[in-house]
Amino acid sequence: MQISANRLTATMQSVLQKAGCEENEARIVTEHLVAANLKGHDSHGVGMLPHYVEFIRKGIMHPNTPVRLLRDSGAVLQFTGDRGFGQRTGKEAMQAAIERVKTTGVCLMTLSSTCHLGRIGTYGEMAADAGLVSIHFVNVNDLDPIVAPWCGSEARFGTNPICIAFPPTEHNAAFVLDFATSVVALGKTRVAYLAGKTFDEEVMLDCNGVSTNDPKVMWEGEKQGALKPIAKHKGGGLILAAEMLAGLLSGGGTIQPENTRQGAIVNNMTTIVIDPTSMVSMAWLQKEYDAMLDYVRSSTAPDSTQPILIAGEPEMLSQVQRRADGIYLSDQEWQKIVEAGISLGMNPAEFALIA
Repeated sequence: MQISANRLTATMQSVLQKAGCEENEARIVTEHLVAANLKGHDSHGVGMLPHYVEFIRKGIMHPNTPVRLLRDSGAVLQFTGDRGFGQRTGKEAMQAAIERVKTTGVCLMTLSSTCHLGRIGTYGEMAADAGLVSIHFVNVNDLDPIVAPWCGSEARFGTNPICIAFPPTEHNAAFVLDFATSVVALGKTRVAYLAGKTFDEEVMLDCNGVSTNDPKVMWEGEKQGALKPIAKHKGGGLILAAEMLAGLLSGGGTIQPENTRQGAIVNNMTTIVIDPTSMVSMAWLQKEYDAMLDYVRSSTAPDSTQPILIAGEPEMLSQVQRRADGIYLSDQEWQKIVEAGISLGMNPAEFALIA
């Protein structure tokens, strides 16, 4: 089914308010989720809502919880999310870091113990829109691991995303590189599973360590399978680096089993925000940025149907298309959202109006 972004936004905000979120928080979370769908990242979009409702019901996710400052050491800011909505706490922590950079030139910011941050590229975009550079490392704890180490068969990590963002120029959009350190995000396996699809490549391991392209190994059976890390041994090192940078520097901890697991998606994030004008002029940076992107694009693409795209451009193209055509949700994913709303006391007619 295709749903317009505006109609989807209004309904999802109603679900969140029924779940206990105040209006402003519901708006922040909804805008983040719908933006993820618009930009082609359905894994981090409105399909997460049923999980959030369940986390709130279990008392392991806390609505209406702002970010809390633990330490302010000038260029170093340490926050905790206290299990609040990550879309809110992440935004608030990034706003503080962006403001701090105005006086310090660089800011190391950590955010610990916040529920699902959502699409990490959102925070890179915040920095880029402010004319800043940002680097983000994220780990996941509070739930069982889902990504196997390189050469391993049992999971030992979350998907541990990394994001790097550079500001836009008059001629080029922002560079926003945002990727999970697993071959696919868990949410993408959820979307494929609910749609009854398989992947083109064997991006997962079943519970016996056998490679597979069938997402049901992540969602069916007593023993869950595992996602593969990206880039073989290099990805195996990168996923562990993200685990340590996010889990250790934030104080939120890693996914190792001595730390408590209550079953929510809890993230820690270590972020570096840089004002590039503290080192080079913005005019020179923009000129060099444009020249480098032109140079990259000048390489001949063997397949004309697969042009060279800069990080961030696929999201822009998706957003244009989905604003025009609507956001696609599988019937199964939509049904889970409807069931979550009904469980909160919403009238089924509220969903029928936009389906």
